[in-house]
Amino acid sequence: MGLYLLHLHLHGLFRGQDLELGRDPDTGGQTAYVLQLCKALAARPEVERLEVVTRLIQDRRVSTDYAQVEEDLGCDARLLRLPFGPRRYLRKELLWPYLDELADALVERLRRQQRQPDWIHAHYADAGYVGALLQRRLGIPLVFTGHSLGREKRRRLIHAGLDSTQIDGQYAMARRIDAEELTLAHSQLVITSTQQERDQQYSRYGRFNAARARVIAPGVNARQFHAPIAGQREKGIEALMLPFLRDPLKPPLLAICRADPRKNIAALVEVFGRSELLRSRHNLVLVLGSRDDPRQLEKPQREVLQQVFELVDRFDLYGSVAYPKQHQRSQIPAIYRWAAGLGGVFVNPALTEPFGLTLLEAAASGLPLVATDDGGPRDILARTDSGLLVDVSDLDALQQAIEDSLRDPIRWRRWSHNGIEAVSRAFSWDAHVAQYLAEATRATQPPTGASPLAREDAQAPLFAPAARPERLVVLDLDGSFAAPDPASLAELHQQLQADPQLAVAVTTGRGIKSARLRYGDLHLPAPLLWITQAGTEIHVQDRADRQWQEQIGRGWDRRAVERAMAELEPRLTRQPLIDQGPLKVSYTLAEPDQGILPVVRQTLRAHGLLARPHLFQHWYLDVLPLTASKVEALRYVALRWNLALGSILVEASQQGDAELLQGLPLGVVPGDHDPDLEHLRQHRRVFFSSRPQAWGLLEGLRHHRFLRR
Repeated sequence: MGLYLLHLHLHGLFRGQDLELGRDPDTGGQTAYVLQLCKALAARPEVERLEVVTRLIQDRRVSTDYAQVEEDLGCDARLLRLPFGPRRYLRKELLWPYLDELADALVERLRRQQRQPDWIHAHYADAGYVGALLQRRLGIPLVFTGHSLGREKRRRLIHAGLDSTQIDGQYAMARRIDAEELTLAHSQLVITSTQQERDQQYSRYGRFNAARARVIAPGVNARQFHAPIAGQREKGIEALMLPFLRDPLKPPLLAICRADPRKNIAALVEVFGRSELLRSRHNLVLVLGSRDDPRQLEKPQREVLQQVFELVDRFDLYGSVAYPKQHQRSQIPAIYRWAAGLGGVFVNPALTEPFGLTLLEAAASGLPLVATDDGGPRDILARTDSGLLVDVSDLDALQQAIEDSLRDPIRWRRWSHNGIEAVSRAFSWDAHVAQYLAEATRATQPPTGASPLAREDAQAPLFAPAARPERLVVLDLDGSFAAPDPASLAELHQQLQADPQLAVAVTTGRGIKSARLRYGDLHLPAPLLWITQAGTEIHVQDRADRQWQEQIGRGWDRRAVERAMAELEPRLTRQPLIDQGPLKVSYTLAEPDQGILPVVRQTLRAHGLLARPHLFQHWYLDVLPLTASKVEALRYVALRWNLALGSILVEASQQGDAELLQGLPLGVVPGDHDPDLEHLRQHRRVFFSSRPQAWGLLEGLRHHRFLRR
């Protein structure tokens, strides 16, 4: 059989044709690359089936195309849109709370299929997070492309004057970086576009293993992007520019990008405005995406456009600057050819550029380049010799580089020829896809040394009870039953006991012996499932599941964890021996401090440990194996019992248990819950009761109609 590949591209607006590139910061070069890659892969004889998963969006503000569940991409490739979170379109920073829902839905979907993908390719941190969960639960190898990385973006934003609080609030940066670390820990292959990206940007991550990274430069479609044809006019582009330009035959400075502050377009307009040479001999053409009503754009886009308008007015550039309001994606190749035919140059003044696919498109079209001396442009110009690199933060240097690029016609022609030849030789889609398939096939062959959960283990059956329950109610032993009302316990016992298809599960940070003693005081029906020691131990009735501990224990080094954590004393102290576990090191904080988690994460990464911290009830800190948690233990059991997550109801009330209420299981939060859970009110599967403890659980059971009538 040929290969079956699954790609994850979750944010932005994604469809099989006429991409709305530049509409917003989430619909840019990554979108074009993923679509081109998937179409090129699907056309290869080695690939039998290819699917791209993205988000289903039902929103009057965007096209109904994005509400279509399936879309044919040709050559046995299709686009699948799955719903998660609200129906409306959301920017990527707001998707994080809903990614567990997608991961759960994909696991259940893939488990129902006769065949699973040969590998999953996740694009960007949000898809990486989902891909890591799929790899962990199903054992499917993971390929990751970050496209841009959180640590690099944070560094740039701090350099631009933003503080950490602003950055985390606006860009969910802490969550993004944690997701990137998790993804790198689970990836069998990391694909970067440039050597600089691999050696300098990814190397800032503790989970990154350079031996698993390969540099594969993106390709360019030579049928679309090519040099101007002698005697052929681009009449559609001339008509597009005519309303703006007094003399449309002047050689243009062309920039194509979205209206994003990081793209630094205002600097290009200012340089053009203050250069008498450029103003007199050239035009400036800015293709900044399509817009209907600027008032509907996001604030950063509006600010960029406002800067452009103000600079045009300040330097009186009317008749010399074009910024078309609407264009089609299909017109972009012709725009490059039009500019090349007039003897112009392509300018990329971005503050940071992970790759710069537009540079390759421009070079393939015969346009010389002036580009930021950062990331991808360095690699591209080193291989194409088709222009100049410049420090774009220095406006004098940028002005000089642009003027120099247009000064010598002989050099212009040499750069134009070099770009066309180099792109056809080194940056074709055929070369890109051939290298991609070779590297990914090699990296994903068993045994998968980087996988914390081997594929064969993921499919192995777990011993199950004689009669598998239809539904499972999961009780929080540590929180909601601290001092229960006897009447509520009696009512709960009666309701649970009356439903023969309902089983009880217990989650707790305690060991199994202590948990049994505490639960016995409640006089509730005997649990079928125990998830103890903060998710590191599973018992089905009286039998311990050794396979679970084997899987989560791979790479666990308890002594190394203890040595690393000792560096954080006296902010925390070890709990007594009775509260420790073979796969759990437990501490008590000197004072309740949410800020301890980033410090612990960084400490564990710095020591190269496959471990993760978990803070519970604000005071108690557990360090667990990287793949261990109550959430993962519950998914493990559900997979092996073939129990749909929608047939599970989870009750939780304490800080640290919010993750139990995310995804597809139903949730109940009693009235006396920790305020830390308040953000879960936006989740439609989570019911917040007004009543405390067991009374709240009973109300939640009725709300979800979970008990047998």
